Amino acid sequence: MFKWFDKLAEHQSRKLAQTVSRRHALNRISRALVGTAFILPVLPFDRSAHASPHGGGKADLNKAMNDPTACEYWRYCAIDGFLCSCCGGSLTQCPPGTNASKVSWVGTCHNPKDGKDYLVSYNDCCGKTSCGKCMCNTNIRERPGYSLGLHNDINWCMSNDNSMFHCTTASVVGIAEA
Repeated sequence: MFKWFDKLAEHQSRKLAQTVSRRHALNRISRALVGTAFILPVLPFDRSAHASPHGGGKADLNKAMNDPTACEYWRYCAIDGFLCSCCGGSLTQCPPGTNASKVSWVGTCHNPKDGKDYLVSYNDCCGKTSCGKCMCNTNIRERPGYSLGLHNDINWCMSNDNSMFHCTTASVVGIAEA
């Protein structure tokens, strides 16, 4: 019944194998994969699953916005990584045995206490394996991968001698002007 389909598929496969080399086929497949890698980060996706772990109460949220070990802390508006404040370091200092990355990304975060927007520099601390505590991935105003200075999904330890990521700090570097 499907003999004609099998013969057609076999004929087309043999014809393709005779005219196209393996290198050519791998080259085409690689180009297609690399091309889609640049398109996919631009596509929208749903972030609604990142609900607040503090139950959503106003008092709990206000407390978390002032706690440097909570993802809702105002400086963490564009952070992606383990908080150094939970990993033996602080809000602005890397833990002992790690070094700050030589490159970083910047976010503009709103401080609810004074109503001002601040430029916050996020530096990964490098040299040890991942901390594994207080993972935060906040992407407010994050830009796609082609805007590297505004994109937080990159291993920023790549410029250091030891490129292992441990945790991330959040240092205020200035006031954002309108």
